Amino acid sequence: MPVPIRRLRRRLGAALVALSLLPAAAGAGAAPPAPDRQVPLWPGTPPGSEGLDLPQRIVERSSDPALPDRYVDGVARPWLDVYRPARPDGRALLVVPGGGYQRVVLDKEGTALLPAFVEQAGLTLFVLHYRLPGEGHANARDVPLADAQRAMRLIRSRAGEWGIDPDSVGVMGFSAGGHLAASLATRHGERVYAPVDGADAVDARPAYAVLVYPVIDMGAHAHPGSRQKLLGEAPDAEAVRAYSAQNRVDARTPPVFLLHAQDDDVVPVENSLLFEAALREAGIEHEVHLYASGGHGFGVRGAHGTLALWPKLAVEWIRAHAPLPAADADHTGPARE
Repeated sequence: MPVPIRRLRRRLGAALVALSLLPAAAGAGAAPPAPDRQVPLWPGTPPGSEGLDLPQRIVERSSDPALPDRYVDGVARPWLDVYRPARPDGRALLVVPGGGYQRVVLDKEGTALLPAFVEQAGLTLFVLHYRLPGEGHANARDVPLADAQRAMRLIRSRAGEWGIDPDSVGVMGFSAGGHLAASLATRHGERVYAPVDGADAVDARPAYAVLVYPVIDMGAHAHPGSRQKLLGEAPDAEAVRAYSAQNRVDARTPPVFLLHAQDDDVVPVENSLLFEAALREAGIEHEVHLYASGGHGFGVRGAHGTLALWPKLAVEWIRAHAPLPAADADHTGPARE
């Protein structure tokens, strides 16, 4: 028996209302989270990039819109993506993604961190998109470090603008970005560019460093791709020694949190072990987390089992080492003296 048109209209209307109440499908038009702000590192052409015509490109490697996996190369004008939590706790973290010094990944070690570190922990994240040493810049080996130093100084000099404590700003790096973060932690006082404005008078030493499956060594345990891009095809022994971060640890190195999987077949776990030994010898406070499995590049999305707990461990460690005023102790745990 045919259904009256009026009843069909009622049923269609009810169905449309029900559909409007369902959450959007995760893969339907999903896009990476947009930063609250993008901040150029340098006022004009960065030092060492003068006269360089370098077209920037962003490449998407994922076929799943719900799991973006973009990278950027051709970085002539480095910048910070700023992500602010709804309830900031006053701490900030400079994030240095990896990419083998050949590219800078945008999501796996960038936007994927937002739920754990921004939304849940209340940290303000500054994700660094730095220049790459193999793209024609002058003083190429130190161009990434120049960007990391400048980023730390810029964040601190504008801390009031973002509502953060300048003394709480640490650095977290992944893979080759871990090498850059370790270089910032150990070479923060080294002059690798001429000052360009008042921000460059600010201390570039991070309050702490979190290094996740980091490239450290440029010698026997090097990641070949990172070494080639940073130092060239046949670096001499002095360059290998100078750019192996374990050789740069000294009394001014900040506290360090190290994380590595022992089955990492891209960046051997010996990189973290060498850095730990240097920290121990120098008397630098540090914490090391080694996992039996996990491979390389797991970030947050690829971490499973007990390894998936690493962001919470890192957040609690950061809270214990970032010196916030005592008035914030109710949010962060015991106040620091």
